[in-house]
Amino acid sequence: MFLASVASIPILDPSNVDQNQLTDSKLPDYPKTTFNSTESSTVNITEKLERTLTNIAPFLRDIFTEFAHILTKTLVGSHGQELLPNGLHALKQTASVVELVMLLCSQEWQNSLQKHAGLAFIELVNEGRLLSHASKDHVVKVANEADFILNRMRADDIRKSEEFEQLCLQTTNERKQEEELSDHFITSSHQRYEHLAERLQEKFLGQMINDESDYLNSSCPFWKLDVWEDDLRRRRRLIADYHGNSHDDELENLTFQETNDEIQFDYKQFKQQKTNSFLPDENEDLSQVDEKDLEQELTGPIRYSTDCSLISGIRSIQGTLAITHDALIFDASENEIIDPKIAPYIDNLHGKWRFSDIRAIFSRRYFLQDRALEVFVSNRTSIMFAFADRSIMKKIVNALPKVGVGGRYGLPQQRRTSLASPKQLFRSANMTQRWQRREISNFEYLMYLNTIAGRTYQDLNQYPIFPWIIADYESEKLDLNAPATYRDLSKPIGALNPTRKSFFVERYNSSDSDTTTPSFHYNTHYSTAAFTLNWLVRLEPFTTYYCHFLDEKLEVSNRTFDSIGLAWQNCQRDSSDVKELIPELFSLPEMLTNINEYTFGQSEIDDVILPKWAQTPEDFIRLNRAALESEFVSAHLHQWIDLIFGYKQRGPEAVRAVNVFYYLTYEGMINFDAITNPNDRKLLEKQMINLGQVPAQLLTEPHPPRSSLVPTTPTAFNVTPEDVSMIMKFSSNAPIIHVSANTNPVLSASAVLTISNKHDFSVNKYNPNATPQPPHFSESNQTITTNQQSQLPLSMDSLLVLNTGLHRRHLGENFDERIQQRYQSFVVTIDNRFIISTGYWDKSFRVQNTDMAKTTQVLYGHFDIVTCVCRSEATASGNCFIATGSRDSSVCIWIWNGTKGAIVDKDSPNQDINPSPAAILTGHRSEISCLWISAELGLVLSGSNHGYVVQHTLTGEILRAFENPSDMATPRLLSSSNDGDVITCYERSKLCLYTLNGKLLRQAIFEEETIQVKIFENEKINSRLIILITIISIEFGHE
Repeated sequence: MFLASVASIPILDPSNVDQNQLTDSKLPDYPKTTFNSTESSTVNITEKLERTLTNIAPFLRDIFTEFAHILTKTLVGSHGQELLPNGLHALKQTASVVELVMLLCSQEWQNSLQKHAGLAFIELVNEGRLLSHASKDHVVKVANEADFILNRMRADDIRKSEEFEQLCLQTTNERKQEEELSDHFITSSHQRYEHLAERLQEKFLGQMINDESDYLNSSCPFWKLDVWEDDLRRRRRLIADYHGNSHDDELENLTFQETNDEIQFDYKQFKQQKTNSFLPDENEDLSQVDEKDLEQELTGPIRYSTDCSLISGIRSIQGTLAITHDALIFDASENEIIDPKIAPYIDNLHGKWRFSDIRAIFSRRYFLQDRALEVFVSNRTSIMFAFADRSIMKKIVNALPKVGVGGRYGLPQQRRTSLASPKQLFRSANMTQRWQRREISNFEYLMYLNTIAGRTYQDLNQYPIFPWIIADYESEKLDLNAPATYRDLSKPIGALNPTRKSFFVERYNSSDSDTTTPSFHYNTHYSTAAFTLNWLVRLEPFTTYYCHFLDEKLEVSNRTFDSIGLAWQNCQRDSSDVKELIPELFSLPEMLTNINEYTFGQSEIDDVILPKWAQTPEDFIRLNRAALESEFVSAHLHQWIDLIFGYKQRGPEAVRAVNVFYYLTYEGMINFDAITNPNDRKLLEKQMINLGQVPAQLLTEPHPPRSSLVPTTPTAFNVTPEDVSMIMKFSSNAPIIHVSANTNPVLSASAVLTISNKHDFSVNKYNPNATPQPPHFSESNQTITTNQQSQLPLSMDSLLVLNTGLHRRHLGENFDERIQQRYQSFVVTIDNRFIISTGYWDKSFRVQNTDMAKTTQVLYGHFDIVTCVCRSEATASGNCFIATGSRDSSVCIWIWNGTKGAIVDKDSPNQDINPSPAAILTGHRSEISCLWISAELGLVLSGSNHGYVVQHTLTGEILRAFENPSDMATPRLLSSSNDGDVITCYERSKLCLYTLNGKLLRQAIFEEETIQVKIFENEKINSRLIILITIISIEFGHE
């Protein structure tokens, strides 16, 4: 065995080995033997051994010597004697290999190996096997661990690769969507600008080509109702309808048809369960809601965008709503199919609204789900959007300005207010208290309730609701002081007739308790889209909506709204007619007139048949509104509010009041999330359109009544006599041509300011605490005691009384002498601090303060002398519009900033140096003679010499020209009531009364007298007209 080990050591062939390798080898320097194959084979065995083992023998000797201490014990003979007497170290001292060979070949060596090395070898083998198995296990373990680590790393790499791919794909899709969205918005903006350019082109071409007579009402074949709302949310303006048509095909046999086909739903299956809701806690006070809960970080050029629906009339238009850093943008989907007959009446298909124009944001319901918003903007219109759910609606509110629901209802202008429930708004607002104190009218209060309860002009299925007031449509004369004239407001319209009430009660009691449908009294509603369209069928866009809504022709025309009295009778005897009224029946006489000359069926129905006590539509609207504001209605209106908005709307009280409607009209009765079938959902929505929707419930306890009239307060519609309490005479003896009374108690300096034709003015302080006294005559040089002064309504200007500093009461001498100064040559700001005067030779008009008569602004905007000026009603801060007319036949609109006390530029409100007009109005052919402007109505009226009175919007669009009763008489004075009725004075003393939409109502002539000044106003609560006419005889020079 040892020999085998030795034999396994390789012996290098010198002929095949590189000598350089041998030289550089690290092996010991052993003797080298060279074999020559050509030598003679006659060598003895010793020499052969020497020659053969010469190279290995030194190595073996070194092994024996190094391990001698071990081998000495092993290499012994059979009798225990040592094989080498001199020890193994003796091998090191000899160079002969014979002894080494003899040792290795001896029997003792073999026996010693068998005796001692066998067991060691076996142990070595076993240990080797164990080590081999352990090494194998370790290698397998390490391999498995390495494989696990590699697999995990491989899985991580695959996961990261997939995440990277998904991220890349998501990023690519987002970029693609952003590109598509950007392309969509670019295309939409092009469409929006193209539409705007077309409108401007039509406007300018019309102004350049048309004559004044082309704007008369008789020259326009079709009219439509404008969406502009006044302070009471009345829509009263009619504008030209350039897309109008006669609807001959649609209206030939058209009639109203009520659809009550019930769609069978499993009520128990889709019944609303109590689940977590996004609705705010209705018992939570608005002040307890943290505004920070609504904050959300939004960045990017488009801060947020989402799919939504634009709600307009009877249509829901799908599109995209995007919010940038300063604007709200909606663009209709390119795939949205809109009937070309309806499309002209749907505004804002590609709309954009600046944040600075947003005035209020209300949470709204759509199909009885709290997932819509109505945004009110500065041009007195609103836009309604419906979203997928309330969470998206909250994100939209978060991205819009903090305007709340506006400042009219005394609520904080914060986002939480916009998302508040109707009950929260009602509880937190101050309108009920104001109504009780008679600070606001019944009409205004009902519009407030409708607004916060979710009723809106944008969704005809949720149109504002007003009550039937008058029950007498047969008498020749209406007596508003008789209780029999009025309807019983404590009962719903369906329970006024006892016979019909019994029928409804029996229907409710006879319903099967096992049925899936809850019991109800009425299978129709008091307000539906069909009812609203039926009321307004004579006005566009409702005529077009009406034809589109019914969608089919019928045989007879017996139920289209054609008579007020008949409509009332149907509401008393027809079991399927329980409709209430709409706001227009208290404010819009044009809805009762077939102004577009439509033909309804074969009977050719024209205007609505009025009761005998109303001679004209204007008479009916006036009396209906007077009845609404009467003391009888004021004392009982809270009972009707309980039925529609209050605790009798639903529940046991509704059952007792016979006021239960079909269950699909109530919020919270159906779980829409449980309806997964799109067809079922569409059928349900169609049924809800036919049935109507109950307004949001505002209170669950009785509504408080209105405070009764104080006996000392004048009763409604009774004008108390006004006695002259003071007469003032100024030392200059110059005729007074302008009087301005700004005596509002909130003003810091309430005063009556007068201007004479010598350009002197006086600031006479007003005493609101003056007690009624007999007529008192006061002159500027008369001394009045302090006690007398405190009892007089006016205190004459102290500078005039003392006759000192009169230069501080003179407007200067730069007026053009060719201009006759008159009432409309001057305007005084609401705070009595500034006078705006016209008639200067340099074609300017000027602003001067009333303290020192110092000129603070000189403004230019006309190409000829400015002839007249007027201002609109002012805001709380004193801001208003200023209108100026000139000999150049144009009218300019300016913006007055009450805080700065100056006219400012529209685009740069902080610039009061050389401001530009906000709008320039054209349409006249001669000198402007009179002006009137209203910010609430958005209208400007202007008259010219020997021309018409032309009506513009504040943006410069011409609406109409008023009919001139004489052959081109010159209108000299214009004035209007808060309701919009316009009185015009032609020539010297001919007065004409027009409606807001240009209809001539009455005219009167005052012979041999000249009317110089007139004030024509309306008391909002009593709706009574007071006309004060100051008549001055120019010929005799006295008043």
